[in-house]
Amino acid sequence: MLFYTGLFFLVIAVSLDGFGVGITYGMRKILVPLSALFTIMCCSGIIVLAAMSIGSALSSFISPEVAKTIGGSILIFLGLFSLYNIIRPRQENASDESSQNYLTAVLSTPDKADLDQSGSITSHEALLLGAALALDAFGAGLGASMLGYAPILTAFLIAFMSGLFVFCGIRIGIVLSKTRQLQKMTFVPPLLLIALGIFNIL
Repeated sequence: MLFYTGLFFLVIAVSLDGFGVGITYGMRKILVPLSALFTIMCCSGIIVLAAMSIGSALSSFISPEVAKTIGGSILIFLGLFSLYNIIRPRQENASDESSQNYLTAVLSTPDKADLDQSGSITSHEALLLGAALALDAFGAGLGASMLGYAPILTAFLIAFMSGLFVFCGIRIGIVLSKTRQLQKMTFVPPLLLIALGIFNIL
């Protein structure tokens, strides 16, 4: 039971960024068609499956105990790195923005994915957004495979939850104004990843 509880929280932690993105889109009235939502889901699922396949291959060369430690450490590192990116002061000047990784910029300012400023996310823009949302998913998938989670099940659950969170976020964003309470939710995914990593190592 604890094994599947850990899987549940891992899926939530990896997919929760999509909820914040969805809220931002909802509040700014940026439309995300079902085709774009499906593209986002496919991106997350494929990247997680690829990462877990790599992790499974690597784990076959090391002992289960070492694989478990490495997997947990990866989750902790991802959580700390995400936490650092949230806490560190945001640079306002243009030179810093130009040097920023574009996929990371999409997550911090989601409307940047709407390249043509049409107010609607097209299929190729959804591919960009899906890749941005899957950045954390790759590392988490690598760690999850070393912890013994099934690649196909994990990839499917993350793909499904990514789409569901974006969809629900959009609906909530339409009726909610921007509040400090919503901003605090950005701390939840990294803290979940850190907790999961520690739990699996211990």
